[in-house]
Amino acid sequence: MNAPLFEPFLQGPLDLPNRLVVAPLTRVSATPDGSATAEMAAYYRRYAEGGWGLIVSEATYVDDHASQGYFRQPGIVTPAQIAAWRQVTEAVHAAGGRIVLQLSHAGALGQGNPRGRRTVAPSAIRPAGEIARRYRGMGPYAIPAALDEDEIATIIAAFGQAARNAIDAGFDGVEIHGANGYLIHQFLTPDSNQRSDGWGGSLDNRLRFLMAVLQAVREAVPTDRILGLRLSQSRANDAAAQWQNGAAEAEGIFNAVGRVPGLYLHISSHTGCAPVFDSGLSLAGLARRHSGHPVIANGRLETGDLAATLLTGGETDLISLGRAAIADPDWPDKVKRGDVPVGFHPDMIAPVADLTSRIAWDWSQG
Repeated sequence: MNAPLFEPFLQGPLDLPNRLVVAPLTRVSATPDGSATAEMAAYYRRYAEGGWGLIVSEATYVDDHASQGYFRQPGIVTPAQIAAWRQVTEAVHAAGGRIVLQLSHAGALGQGNPRGRRTVAPSAIRPAGEIARRYRGMGPYAIPAALDEDEIATIIAAFGQAARNAIDAGFDGVEIHGANGYLIHQFLTPDSNQRSDGWGGSLDNRLRFLMAVLQAVREAVPTDRILGLRLSQSRANDAAAQWQNGAAEAEGIFNAVGRVPGLYLHISSHTGCAPVFDSGLSLAGLARRHSGHPVIANGRLETGDLAATLLTGGETDLISLGRAAIADPDWPDKVKRGDVPVGFHPDMIAPVADLTSRIAWDWSQG
């Protein structure tokens, strides 16, 4: 039943030995100045050694202003950060792996910027929910400052430069973080984007920021390198969130990004492979139907049989796993052999979701 997970995949620059992808996992383990460490290099190398077809890095901030979301989050801005990431890409490649860097701007969900700068967003609206304790924070989110035209243009350019920096650091490509309630997602949704100018209102206007970022990054990434976009309905601060206009909104978004050449879509869904909008298809399935791009499905797919069913049903091309990857970097090799992988335990990411907590859990198990 698990055989589909281990079939090769080839489409454009996506040349992978199997269909299994490490989901982007925020590990808040960089140096205080946002540089990757030797421990991070060893961490990512283990996924290459464990048989994953592709690794998507943790969310990485794209500028030195307001894009950083968490303390000890890595960046891809300074020469020191670029150089530090090279130890990660070299370690992954030495083990035969492939890795893309996820480019992110936290927007209103920023909760740890050591520069002490304000959070920013399309509109000055406080996000719902509370700051994530597992990422060294607590309490309500701040009310962000609404971005002006010059700031929007600067952020779009920062995504493009960050993509160039990632290629310089040796990554096989990049993934744009347009999901989980962060800045790009904030522009897409009317409850966080209440602008009355050309960046808000209609779906076309709300898509404008995403499409501009995609264009800037597409121009920066060579066509022989991987380019992806992560999208979701759910948010880090609101797991039950849905796109306002349901199936029509989904079709409009997926049709728009379908016009960008050489792209994959990474679709994260809190409900996994459950049908959405009475369509009979999962969100990943709708993305595949309307965009024409290869799709990675993510969300509650930790059992091999469930993941394989989504593949054989034609709703996705690849599967990404988060909790399963945290629990056992050897998940692909073990499942392929018929062995039982280590199961996820919440203490693996407690009290903080960093690499130290995962090591401490291992020690506690003897």
